[in-house]
Amino acid sequence: MYKINNLKFKYPKNKEDTIKGISFEVRDGEIFGLLGPSGVGKSTTQKLLIKLLSGYEGEILFKGKDLKSYNSSYFEEVGVGFEMPVHFSKLTAEENLNFFKKLYTSTIDTDELLKRVGLYDDRNKRIGEYSKGMKVRLNFIRAMLNNPKILFLDEPTNGLDPKNARILKEMIKEFKDQGGTVLLTTHLMNDVDELCDRVAFMANGRIAEISTPKDLKIKYGSREVDVEYREGDKTLKSTFGLDNLGDNEDFVSMIKEKEIVTIHSKENTLDDIFIKVTGVTKDE
Repeated sequence: MYKINNLKFKYPKNKEDTIKGISFEVRDGEIFGLLGPSGVGKSTTQKLLIKLLSGYEGEILFKGKDLKSYNSSYFEEVGVGFEMPVHFSKLTAEENLNFFKKLYTSTIDTDELLKRVGLYDDRNKRIGEYSKGMKVRLNFIRAMLNNPKILFLDEPTNGLDPKNARILKEMIKEFKDQGGTVLLTTHLMNDVDELCDRVAFMANGRIAEISTPKDLKIKYGSREVDVEYREGDKTLKSTFGLDNLGDNEDFVSMIKEKEIVTIHSKENTLDDIFIKVTGVTKDE
């Protein structure tokens, strides 16, 4: 869907590049996570891909053609959910959606989406009366209203309770299953783990790592397994190497003879990997 080659970008008032020569691709029909701490260039990269910024060096190809060669029809294929929902607060949800529908040549019936995210009964309420979570859900519908081929989502579940976050994540998965492509930016690693086929970690304007979540966990994890077991009224833990585990007599004996509580391979979480790869915590 996208192929980015040696992309560089500098804001006019800055002394150095914000984007410092990144290269990656977003494959057709995948959910691609663009991750990293604040200020490393994720949002700038997104803005370049959706043509909100220009004046970059390098190459951005969309469906094999230079992005610069596309006219305004490009926006018919793209849906964007910004991190900070922008709505007309004095208009109702339905009035907001109807306004934005006028910007596109083709749109979908949004009533079903409003029902799906639990906003249908509040569609005639002014946005100024909406809670933050309601605005976030409406923001997602707005990204979908032109029936896009690719979704750019920035923190799509931030501020949502677990139930509503689950609804949005299921809708994102369905969008992918129907052939859509998603570029996702978020600090919520559980969302990344659940949704993303591949992820790229950015640090200081560069790509530090690209892989699948599973392969990253294997790469940065320890080849060990922790076994918790009961002995009398105590819960104890032993650690074994994964290599030739089936030939480890102590492990086999424990599995046969002890009451096992849990068994876990010692793979790192994506939170741990985030810190290792980027060198900072998520909140910096």
